[in-house]
Amino acid sequence: MASVLLSRRTFTMILMVLLLLNLKEVLLEDQVENNLKVKSLSRVKRGWVWNQFFVLEEYTEQKPLYIGKLHSDMDIGDGSTRYTLSGEGAGNTFTLDDSTGDIHAIKRLDREVKAQYVLRAQALNRETGRPLEPESEFIVKIQDINDNEPKFLDGPYRATIPEMSPVGTFVIQVTAVDADDPSYGSSARLAYSIIEGQPYFSVDAKTGEVHVSLPDMDREVREQYQLVIQAKDMEGQLGGLAGTATVNITLSDINDNPPKFTQQLYKMSVLESSPVGSVVGQIQAKDRDVGINAEMKYSIIGGDGQDFFDISTDVSNLYAIITVKKKLDFETKHSYTLKVEGSNTHFDSRFKTKDPLSDVTTVHVSVEDVDEAPEFDSQFYYVEVPEDAEIGTVFKTVSARDPDTANNTIRYSIERKSDPEKCFYMDVSNGSLMTALPLDREKASWHNLTVLAMEMNNPSKIGSVFVAIRVLDVNDNPPSLMQYYGTFVCENAKAGQLIQTVTAVDPDEPTGGQHFHYSLAPEAANNPNFTLRDNQDNSAWLLTRRGGWSVQTQSVYYLPILVSDGDQPAQSSTSTLTVRVCSCDSDGEVLSCDAEAYTMPANLSQAALIAILACAFVLIVMIILTLSLRSQSKKPYFTKEEEHLHENIVRYDDEGGGEEDTEAFDIYALWSPRVEPLTNYHKLRQDMLPEDKSLSRHVPQHCVTEVGEDSSNIHSYVEAKLYKADSDTCAPPYDSLQTYAYEGEGSIAGSLSSLQSQTSHTDHEYDYLNEWGPRFLKLAEMYGVSNNHSPMW
Repeated sequence: MASVLLSRRTFTMILMVLLLLNLKEVLLEDQVENNLKVKSLSRVKRGWVWNQFFVLEEYTEQKPLYIGKLHSDMDIGDGSTRYTLSGEGAGNTFTLDDSTGDIHAIKRLDREVKAQYVLRAQALNRETGRPLEPESEFIVKIQDINDNEPKFLDGPYRATIPEMSPVGTFVIQVTAVDADDPSYGSSARLAYSIIEGQPYFSVDAKTGEVHVSLPDMDREVREQYQLVIQAKDMEGQLGGLAGTATVNITLSDINDNPPKFTQQLYKMSVLESSPVGSVVGQIQAKDRDVGINAEMKYSIIGGDGQDFFDISTDVSNLYAIITVKKKLDFETKHSYTLKVEGSNTHFDSRFKTKDPLSDVTTVHVSVEDVDEAPEFDSQFYYVEVPEDAEIGTVFKTVSARDPDTANNTIRYSIERKSDPEKCFYMDVSNGSLMTALPLDREKASWHNLTVLAMEMNNPSKIGSVFVAIRVLDVNDNPPSLMQYYGTFVCENAKAGQLIQTVTAVDPDEPTGGQHFHYSLAPEAANNPNFTLRDNQDNSAWLLTRRGGWSVQTQSVYYLPILVSDGDQPAQSSTSTLTVRVCSCDSDGEVLSCDAEAYTMPANLSQAALIAILACAFVLIVMIILTLSLRSQSKKPYFTKEEEHLHENIVRYDDEGGGEEDTEAFDIYALWSPRVEPLTNYHKLRQDMLPEDKSLSRHVPQHCVTEVGEDSSNIHSYVEAKLYKADSDTCAPPYDSLQTYAYEGEGSIAGSLSSLQSQTSHTDHEYDYLNEWGPRFLKLAEMYGVSNNHSPMW
């Protein structure tokens, strides 16, 4: 604290000296200007006596800090001069006494925030406000003090160097910054030093570079180091401010340690039945290094097992894996010895070690005996058998043995899945294969058998081998035409015209390929109509021998064609070719032909095909229209409302006027067909069948009463109609409840009107509805009476 106060006093004295020097310079300059004014009236006299002010930063006292004083030569000291201050910080940072010109700082100043302020001052007449002199500019500079400690902006630092690095090896450079003014004093002059981390590392006091100071630092002993570096201003002197940073240093690995096997002798065992490539065991040579410096490669450098075992490195490049290289046999050799070397794969020439980077160990492998399955003398058998071989022919003998010392007896068999049709048989004792069924190459040209060999004393030990049997071809199938040929000849065909090209097929496969011979059968050798030409390329042409063909004369010709092969023994067959005579146009297109068992050729003209399809379409349309008209003519003349009345109970509660209400019910619908109104009615109902002229032959005599044209009593007629309706088995079974009640003379129901009833409050009997209702229903439907005109439902 004392040093800080001493520094401030020193700065104050320096400031006073500078102000005196500045005042002297101003006075001299003013004297020069006065002399120049005498010589020249254009020179303006300068009245200010200052140039710049200095003030220390971080002033902490409560009262304002005095900066300096403004004064003009025009100020005679009577108070008529007023001073003004403007510019940066005027009014809020700096204040001015307008009478005396004293300037004070009213805020704490920080040079690191703002190093200087530019202000403007002017002297005015207090009464008139007129300037006494022009406005002048001056600067207030903030002088620095040591109030900021050094800072490491990039810390904490990390660095990596190889282990065993020599002394003086550069590690990293650290840099600190100080916000104080580097051009004034020693406030920003830094010195670096190590607080923690010695004696392994050192730091340059001026540059901040870190170097190795201790040799032979071993990563395997210690891998991480932490340094604390200090930066102090005032060049590290007492009273300076300091800042620290941490540096984490890691030693990277180098290959400076040799691998070492944990054992000098490893013992392993393996079954003699282990397949090639199976793992026997693994060993490892450990290395204190890490990463690629610890990666290993292993090799067998000696021993009697080099030909039977192999060694490789796992995916991590750390372990050695020993595998079977060759089939083992306990009966041949019981154990093997391997000499294995493990060495590093990566070397750094910059670092040399005294010890070799490898190690050697011994591996002893014991072969264990197992009861092995029988083994065949070959891994695969191939046999050829002619398809005409007789049943029981021995075509192959296989042999197997027990590889064990016991040498047990072997029994042979065929796996049933490989011979589902049981075409072959095997002798169980000597392994002879023979045919059990006739062979047919055309059905199966190959047979793949699996032959099994089993020990008598241990049936679970079974060996197997694959036997491929090829059935050799024998010429035992005759050739035949490739398809059933049916062709045609035009009536206008001439002699020598090609009618058909024929080819043949043969399921046999002769060694030199197929060679077919074509000819007409002996019975058709002298055919006057057609001839067959053999093209000597397994095909033949059918040609005409004459012209003048006619459908009326003969429409169909049958030609027997003989086909034979060229193998031994020769095989042949006869096929019949059908030739029809057709009428053709000038281009050879068929116009008409005998339809019997003949399909029109595929080259039918497009115009003829379109005409046929058009005729078929017109015929279908006519049939549809005809059916539609017939269905409409048979449909009853019901309105849409009437068509929906079926399966519904419709009730009409209006009471008509009896038989006098002719608008409610059409009485003519119940008259005899001989009556004129009924006849006219039938003319309108053309969809109904004509009435019978007489009902006497359909109705019993006691039910028939002759009805005249003018008779009002139609009871008998209704009875007859009801009888006929009840007897009609073709009447539609409608479910609608339609009751027709006739009120006339002699009606047993009487009047249904409540107005004519003597006792309107008495319930009437309506049993007659149950008796007559269904009958009237059928009768009304029979004559097409609309239920909308019925007097009652």
